[in-house]
Amino acid sequence: MSSQPKAPFWLAVWAVIFGLVGLAAWRSGMLEQFGLGRPGAAGQRPMAAGGGGPAGAGTGGGAEGSGGAEGMTEAPDVSVPTTVKEYTFKPAEKLPPVKGVSGYKPLEDETVKFALNVWAGWAPIIRANNGFKAGKLWQAPGGKPFKVELVLIDDPVQMRDAYAAGEVHIGWATLDMLPLFVDSFAKDSRIMPRVYQQVDFSNGGDGIVVRDTVKTVRDLAGKKLVLAQNSPSQFFALNMLVAGGLQPQDVEMVFTSTAFEAAAAFNRDKSIAGCVSWAPDIYNLADAKGNRMLVTTQTANRLIADIWFARADFAKDHPDKIEAIARGIFDAMGELKSETARQEVAQLMADGYTIPAADALSMLGDAHSTNWAENYQFFLNRNNPANFERIWKQAYMLYRRIGVISNNPVPFDQVMDFSVIQKLGKEPKYAETKDEYALSLPPKTVQQIRAENEEILTNTIVIHFFPNSAELRKKVTRRIEGKDVEEPYDARVDLVLDEAGALAKQFGNARIVVEGHTDSSMRGAVPAAMVKELSLERARAVKDALVDKFDFDDNRFAVDGLGWDRPADDDHPDNHALNRRVEIKVYAAEKE
Repeated sequence: MSSQPKAPFWLAVWAVIFGLVGLAAWRSGMLEQFGLGRPGAAGQRPMAAGGGGPAGAGTGGGAEGSGGAEGMTEAPDVSVPTTVKEYTFKPAEKLPPVKGVSGYKPLEDETVKFALNVWAGWAPIIRANNGFKAGKLWQAPGGKPFKVELVLIDDPVQMRDAYAAGEVHIGWATLDMLPLFVDSFAKDSRIMPRVYQQVDFSNGGDGIVVRDTVKTVRDLAGKKLVLAQNSPSQFFALNMLVAGGLQPQDVEMVFTSTAFEAAAAFNRDKSIAGCVSWAPDIYNLADAKGNRMLVTTQTANRLIADIWFARADFAKDHPDKIEAIARGIFDAMGELKSETARQEVAQLMADGYTIPAADALSMLGDAHSTNWAENYQFFLNRNNPANFERIWKQAYMLYRRIGVISNNPVPFDQVMDFSVIQKLGKEPKYAETKDEYALSLPPKTVQQIRAENEEILTNTIVIHFFPNSAELRKKVTRRIEGKDVEEPYDARVDLVLDEAGALAKQFGNARIVVEGHTDSSMRGAVPAAMVKELSLERARAVKDALVDKFDFDDNRFAVDGLGWDRPADDDHPDNHALNRRVEIKVYAAEKE
């Protein structure tokens, strides 16, 4: 009869078991939940093609480490952490159809269900509601008390379906995503969204990382760009390409289900020239050897606008609750200017998002909360080149161009409802707020801008100037049907200025250089200096018109006149029509 195993044997067995369990937990990322791994991913952005994993979902690798061996107790980590390791490419496709539509569910215990996702911009509603649970009593203007439950639905397709089925009364989106939703609502008037308030502009949470051989947007032509389709990433990419003088078909777009997978694919696949993703992955990737940041929403800071929207049937029945929620969000924005309030809301966000409070606090810098004054500019100032109407129409134009939306556009004013913003504007508490997103930059010369800042893109605009004139709205007399008629020499001037103004507004934290160019038709007949002076006057005329029309900060702009020195196409320098142009160059000013 054999003897029983001794105690040391069992200790060894259990040590092996615990070691294997620990290894499995480490490889799966479970230890990160207990603060033993890399902090979770802050600032998740909405994805319209399937939700990303929870914050802190893992790491991935593939770039240089740094530092010498002296004094080290561990080998350097040569990986670049991305939120996920694995990725799968997927074909281009539209959003799946809505699963089912019905009236909204009755309010249980007078509780409004407000859907949101993991994003810094929702801090004001989380603060106003004192967390995610339906505990606080809200007071509707002249109405009964009610409650709000914040429902975390990170996958926008699931959120859209829950909204359409009436399981939530209020949904979330970036404004550019909303046309994709509206296109699938099958004209059911009950679920058509009503947008009452903008909560933020993305302020650095979104970006495009490229290989260091890509210097400007135009350098992406003919190369691969990876991103999540049907998402803010796609809208951001399409805008950058068009603004940089490219068409979507000029770039080979490859798609993943989430922005985090796009970052992992870029990190692993060196044949990909750029990726569109979100913090923190974009910053980790940009720091890796061989990569650079092309642009973020800290520079293009008036492009990605987060909004909330109510079902039309719910909004009709409960306008008092809509107003109360908008008031609560605005009031919380003011409170969150204090560090104490920011610490408190970070803990509330951490509890609701299941992420560390430190990560939640760091997320707050990825979004700029838009107060009443900024909402007024967004909803009601038609001269604002980055307002609701322009972003809505731009999204439709871009998505229809690539075939993602096939139905006729829904007019913006059938979705936008400015009634609450207009009503609150009668109260000094809101009316006296100021636009806090207007950045002030010290003046710089063209030479300083080019030497100290990195160019992002060049946008060519064509204004037909009268020969030897820098007057934008020059009028000429033409003989039409036997009569002398005075007409503008170029009737498209204001349309072209609107396009240039929209570009300058979207890049609210950028330096803008306006370059004037002429053709070489008089080469050898007139001094080159005279031609350069004319091109400089034309650039200055465009700059002055933009500043005057859109009330831009003059210091953001600089002008230069290059005459005939830089033809638009080196292969065809005598293409005079092509060379008579003005170019607007956008330079990142984030590091100033």
